[in-house]
Amino acid sequence: MSARQYFGTDGVRGIVGGDRINAEFALRLGYAAGRVLAQGAVSAGRPTVVIGKDTRISGYMLESALEAGLSAAGVDVLLAGPIPTPAVAYLTRAWRLAAGIVISASHNPHYDNGIKFFSSAGTKLPDATEAAIEAMLQQPVGCADSEGLGRARRITDAAGRYIEFCKSTFPNELDLQGLKLVVDAANGAAYHIAPHVFRELGAEVSLIGCEPDGFNINEKVGATHPETLVAAVRAQEADLGIALDGDADRLQMVDASGRLYNGDELLYAIVRDRAKTQKIDGVVGTLMSNFGFERRLRELGIPFERARVGDRYVLELLHQHGWLFGGESSGHLLCLDRHTTGDGIVAALQVLAAMQHAQAPLADLVADLTLYAQKMVNVPLAPGVDWQSHAGLQAAARAVEAGLGDRGRVLIRASGTEPKLRLMVEADDEALAEDGVRQLLAVKLA
Repeated sequence: MSARQYFGTDGVRGIVGGDRINAEFALRLGYAAGRVLAQGAVSAGRPTVVIGKDTRISGYMLESALEAGLSAAGVDVLLAGPIPTPAVAYLTRAWRLAAGIVISASHNPHYDNGIKFFSSAGTKLPDATEAAIEAMLQQPVGCADSEGLGRARRITDAAGRYIEFCKSTFPNELDLQGLKLVVDAANGAAYHIAPHVFRELGAEVSLIGCEPDGFNINEKVGATHPETLVAAVRAQEADLGIALDGDADRLQMVDASGRLYNGDELLYAIVRDRAKTQKIDGVVGTLMSNFGFERRLRELGIPFERARVGDRYVLELLHQHGWLFGGESSGHLLCLDRHTTGDGIVAALQVLAAMQHAQAPLADLVADLTLYAQKMVNVPLAPGVDWQSHAGLQAAARAVEAGLGDRGRVLIRASGTEPKLRLMVEADDEALAEDGVRQLLAVKLA
């Protein structure tokens, strides 16, 4: 397939006011997507899409522009307002819509934004559909006649519907009575949703990161700044803290002692709980998943495979194998027996269910999982340098791997967003990992 001009691994993303995150481009993108969706419609009548967004100030502009483009293409639009990315996936599927659109740049600061799509099945758009939209972007924007224009209306109960869906993923026989939680919504899309989910299941909930102003999304709060949650849990003597990111598809958790649990540990807790009642065919992680996590799963007889970094690729590999569980250490967790996409709130509920089933704290659920030390550095990568065939670097990597044996691994990969090379060594001993990184850094790439 030819290289994409606009779509990355998670839709179109960039700085607000740049060459693609602006009103003019959003209008063209809405029209192009509308034309492609109209051509692929399988039922009579106009196709319908739902648009959700996070709390960035630029979301209003992009929402209006997308709505205009879609309407001009003859597509009806449902405006759901601020709701999490996984809520759009759920509503698209539940309402049998042609597609869902999310306006969000996830964990990025407010001056970034993005536009991504879900298929009618509540999954990421197929590559072929994204390619068709890119091709349509090369065509001029037209407009249907008055009878053919799409209609738009605002949906007032989208948040309530999604709250009920989230609660439905928690076992009926369990509740959260007696638990004191601190919930951090990153001043993002779940600010008015996550508190209700946990309160309605019985928990006592206090809040941080639930006062968005259009500019403070992810600012010193949320899953990318868990230190704020750690301090709040300790200060309030809470049982647990739950941190989401700006679009609520990422999760970090903190226990009463202030210990932070990353995605590998949380996924392990979920998988071990599920393994008590069902066969786990396999788990998918990424190149960055901890080697200790992989090793422990294999000791338990659970197959493990690594996908490229990005929840899109984790999902693709899960579908390829027909497996249900996967995720990233950053906190994107997929439980396909509960939802079609990664969902921070749903993942938190699965961890809480595992704790309730075991009648044990989170630390006990992961007590037999030993994560390896990870040491990573970024080095500049000059244009034209072929690091994959660089004799010195490859020889150094082989030497480090030989020294590690079965005690760790080496990962070298190019950044997808910067001209840098990421060098990582993982080992069961921190000093061993640090020594391996020093050996790699000694290589001159120029």
